Amino acid sequence: MKFRDRLLTGTLILLIGITLGIILMIFRQGSLSFDLAEVRFTEINRSSTPAWTDEQLERIDDRFVFRSVAESVTPTVVYIETVITNSNQRINGDDEDHPLWQRFMPPRSQTVGSGVIISPDGYILTNNHVIDGAVRGGISVMLEDKRDYEARIVGGDPSTDLAVIKIDADDLSSITVGNSNNVKVGEWVLAIGNPFRLQSTVTAGIVSALSRDVQIIEDMLRIESFIQTDAAINRGNSGGALVNTSGELIGINTAIATQSGSYQGYGFAVPSNLAMKVARDIIEHGEVQRGLLGVNIQSVDSQIARRSGLDKITGVFVASVSSESAAEKGGIKSSDIILEVNGESVAQPNQLQEKVAMFRPGDEVNLTVWRDNESISKNVILQELVRPRQDQLSFDEQRIEPEEEYFEERPENREGSGIEYQTFEEFGFSIRGLASPEDPEVMELYLYRIARGTEAHNRGLKEGYKILEVNGAEVTRLRQLERKLIDAASQDTSVELKIETEDGHIGYYHLN
Repeated sequence: MKFRDRLLTGTLILLIGITLGIILMIFRQGSLSFDLAEVRFTEINRSSTPAWTDEQLERIDDRFVFRSVAESVTPTVVYIETVITNSNQRINGDDEDHPLWQRFMPPRSQTVGSGVIISPDGYILTNNHVIDGAVRGGISVMLEDKRDYEARIVGGDPSTDLAVIKIDADDLSSITVGNSNNVKVGEWVLAIGNPFRLQSTVTAGIVSALSRDVQIIEDMLRIESFIQTDAAINRGNSGGALVNTSGELIGINTAIATQSGSYQGYGFAVPSNLAMKVARDIIEHGEVQRGLLGVNIQSVDSQIARRSGLDKITGVFVASVSSESAAEKGGIKSSDIILEVNGESVAQPNQLQEKVAMFRPGDEVNLTVWRDNESISKNVILQELVRPRQDQLSFDEQRIEPEEEYFEERPENREGSGIEYQTFEEFGFSIRGLASPEDPEVMELYLYRIARGTEAHNRGLKEGYKILEVNGAEVTRLRQLERKLIDAASQDTSVELKIETEDGHIGYYHLN
C-alpha cells in the first residue's frame, strides 16, 4: 500500500513538473511586451538643409565624401539577431513518429538583419520581417562598437514591413533623417548594413528609380512606393540605412530583386518620410494610425487620358468610390482623376497610397481632381483604416489552392435554367449570366469568381459586380461579352469594363 502511495505521489509530481514546463515554454514563446511606458524624450534628428550645397559637392572628390558619410553614419546602424519559432512549419510524416516535445516545443531558428538608431534613448527602426515571430528575449542588438543589448518590440506594421524595437541605453549616436521627397534619380547613395553577417558593411550606388511597386510585401494592405538603388544589398541588409551624400537617412533597405537569392543589381528601400511616420505612430500609440480615403484606383493609361480630356498621361484614376467613405463625403466621384495630394503630384496608384498613408484618421487632405475637362479642388477628411482580422476575410481571400484549380469548381451551364457561366482565364475571372424575367433574350452579367493574383484581382474587381459595358458598348448576352473579350485578347488591346457595384455605385476598370 505504501509503495502504491509513493508511486502515485511520484507520478503526480512528474505530471505537475511537465505541466509547469509546458506553461513556461508557451510563455517564453509569447510576443515581446510593448515598451510604451518607457518613452521619456525620444528626440529624432531631422535635417531641413543638406550638409553641403550642390556647388560644394561638385568640387569634392567622391572618395572623401563617401568616407565622411561612412564615418558618421556607421555608428548609427546596428546588427540584429532574432530567435524565432518555426511553429508554422509542418512536421513531415505522422505525429507518432516524432517525440512528444517536438509537438509542444516547435524547433527554433535564427535570423539576422540590420536596424537604424533613430533616437539617443535607444529606439531602433528596422524591418518587420527581421523581428517577426521572435520568442521572448530572443532579439539581440550589437552596436558598431561591439556593445550587446537585449531588445524589446515596441510595435510593427506588416503593410510597410517596418517595426520599432527598443534597447535600454542612453546617449547613443542616432541618425539624421532627411526628406525623401527631395530624392532624385541619379544621385549618389550609400547602403549601410550587415549582409551575410558582415557587420558594418558600406556599399555605394545611385538612385535608380522612385515609387517602385514590386509586390514583394506579403500583406493585403501593403504600401509599396520604394526607392530603387543599385547599391549592393543582400540578406542581412534588411532594416539598414540608405543615406545620401549628406549622411541623411532617406530610406530603410527592405528588399532585393533577384532570381538567385543574392544581389543582382536592384535593391529597394522604404522612403524615410513614410518610415518615420510609421515609427512615430508606433512609439506614440503602439500601432500605426492610418487614414482611409475609400476608393478603388488604377493607373491612367492613354485611353483613359484621351477619354477624360487630359493633355498628358498622369494622375490616378478613381474606378469606384466606397459608400459612406471619406472620398464620397468629400465629393470624389468614380471616373475622377486625382492629380495632386496637398499640392504634390501623383502619377501612380502606389504614389497616392503613400501620400495618404502619411496622414492619420481625422486629418484633412486637399485633392486636386480632374473632372469634366477641368481641374477642381476637394477637401477630404480621412477615416480610419481598420485592419480586418483573419476570420473576417472572405472565402476567396483565404484561398491557398493553385490558380489552375480555381476555375475547375465552376458549375456547368444548365439548359433552360436561365443561368449561364463562362470562364475567361486570360482575364482571371468567371462570368455568370442571369436571364431577365421580362425578356429571356436579355441577360444581366455578373462577375462570378476572381482569381487571386491576377490583374482583375489587383484592380479591385469583386464577385457580384454587374458588368454594364465593355469598351463603351452595352453588353446584354454572355456570348456578346465573350466576343468582345476574345477580340481584345487577340488584338492585345486593353479592356474597359463599366461596372455597377452591389451598393449601386458605377465604376470603370481597365484591364491590359
